[in-house]
Amino acid sequence: MARTAPTRRRDSVARSNGCGTLIAAFLLLLASLPALAETRLERGRYLVETIAACGNCHTPQGPNGPLPGKALAGNQVIEDNPAFRAVASNITPDRRTGIGAWTDAQIARAIREGIRPDGSVIGPPMPIAWYRDLADEDVAAMVAYLRSIPAVANVSEKSTYRMPLPPNYGPPVGRVVAPPRSDMVRYGAYLAGPVGHCMECHTPFGAPGQRDLERLGVGGQPFEGPWGVSVAANITPGRATGLGGWSDAEIERAIRRGVSQDGRQLFPPMPFGHYARISTPDMAALIAYLRSLPPVER
Repeated sequence: MARTAPTRRRDSVARSNGCGTLIAAFLLLLASLPALAETRLERGRYLVETIAACGNCHTPQGPNGPLPGKALAGNQVIEDNPAFRAVASNITPDRRTGIGAWTDAQIARAIREGIRPDGSVIGPPMPIAWYRDLADEDVAAMVAYLRSIPAVANVSEKSTYRMPLPPNYGPPVGRVVAPPRSDMVRYGAYLAGPVGHCMECHTPFGAPGQRDLERLGVGGQPFEGPWGVSVAANITPGRATGLGGWSDAEIERAIRRGVSQDGRQLFPPMPFGHYARISTPDMAALIAYLRSLPPVER
């Protein structure tokens, strides 16, 4: 006897729900495992070229974008203000003008502790306070990738600081392990903090030179450049001035394409070109983390 339409619909829904559960479980399993085909070099390339966006500072820019053949070759003025003039260094493997003569451990120490091989301290805006929590394996992957890129001879102007730099950023960093990818909020916090240092720009200053971690993600920091002056947005779930009224797709579009909820084009220094290539699982983790922040209005 033929089934009635309602019966067929219930059967279809049950099967659909079962498939949805299996798909969700499969995706969770995938997220909980490292990418099986991802080598250390591939991981390093992904981090440097996407969410860490190293080229946003270290690749010199021309009027039409990054200068050809100068990827990560430095000599780009990042910030010029009353406190300092920061110029990005050459981080290609060139032995004379880059980091080709540094050991892997020296490169890792410069990234995570802000100390060069000669003992000098790397000043702002290099986000050392966040990089101290980069996982050992991710630092090693980034170093491996920086070793693999073409060496570019390009002398960088030295940064000048009209303020005292700290003698260091803390004691030597011990062993650091990344949160499991299955814990989307914790892994998203890792991506937004140590890896992508989103909170370096989107958290206002409290005490002089210190980010106000009680207002994490509230924004308000101005950034001046060829585009004029842009102000870091409130990326907490505040409904009036934050992302509380945005859909996940709208948040993703803003991160990947630099388009606001109302269709306005967002401005640098947000590195949309790098963020466009963030993986789908990592984007989901980032959004889950942003949703978990305490909602604060600015």
